[in-house]
Amino acid sequence: MVSQRQRLQQQVAAPLPQNPQLVLVTDLDGTLLGGSTAWRRRFYAWLQRNREQVLHVFCTGRDLPSIARLLQDDADHGLAAPHLVIGDVGCTVACGQSLEPVPLAVEPIEARWQGKPERLLPLLEGAAGLSPQPLTADRRLAYYYDPECFEPDLVTALEAHGVDCLFSDNRYLDLLPAGVNKGSTLLALLELLEVDPSRVVTAGDTLNDLAMFETGLAGVMVGNAEAALLVELPRLTRTYLARGHGCEGIVEGLQHFGFGPLLAGC
Repeated sequence: MVSQRQRLQQQVAAPLPQNPQLVLVTDLDGTLLGGSTAWRRRFYAWLQRNREQVLHVFCTGRDLPSIARLLQDDADHGLAAPHLVIGDVGCTVACGQSLEPVPLAVEPIEARWQGKPERLLPLLEGAAGLSPQPLTADRRLAYYYDPECFEPDLVTALEAHGVDCLFSDNRYLDLLPAGVNKGSTLLALLELLEVDPSRVVTAGDTLNDLAMFETGLAGVMVGNAEAALLVELPRLTRTYLARGHGCEGIVEGLQHFGFGPLLAGC
């Protein structure tokens, strides 16, 4: 009988580590892309050297074309493709090498999204304080929002159509299928991977990372986290607040959670 992991591997072009010592799940902007140039190069080189021991997952609000541009443009820093990508704030799962969506993980989210845009777009058209983000979003609607002009009552009208409204970094609004977010998609992916949850560490810096920290998995809130996320820290019992920013904070968090021996040479 084919296992869930075997089915997943069949849909992912590049081989996944068979028995990773660590599954590292990182937000991009402000987290994996944060910190000094020296720390970024140092950490990215470590990820490359430990590709068979560390299963790396991007977990980001970016869409797949944006991730593709990042991997091409950031070559000077040494950032390599991860093994897997959770994009669109949890609405897309793709192979890290090809950036091709993984049907096994995406189809349940697609089913939740069916019919939503047709009902939501008339409510959003001309709404005060909103302007569409220039991206190719899948299974979500993405906007910039101005908190000074935005009408909070609109949230109730939108959520009545089966979506969640996610605000982050005091400037982004994402409309996602109800119950779908970075945390829910990560947990579903980990179930497909059949990995020990004690080997998983997440890292992030804005409110759209809160759902990852709410999973109860080990979490690293990097030192440059936004104020609205820091407010949530006291109730996140498995989340460590790092002093270091970006990559330096990720390393500090990994040491805190007992992965120091794996960090040799970083």
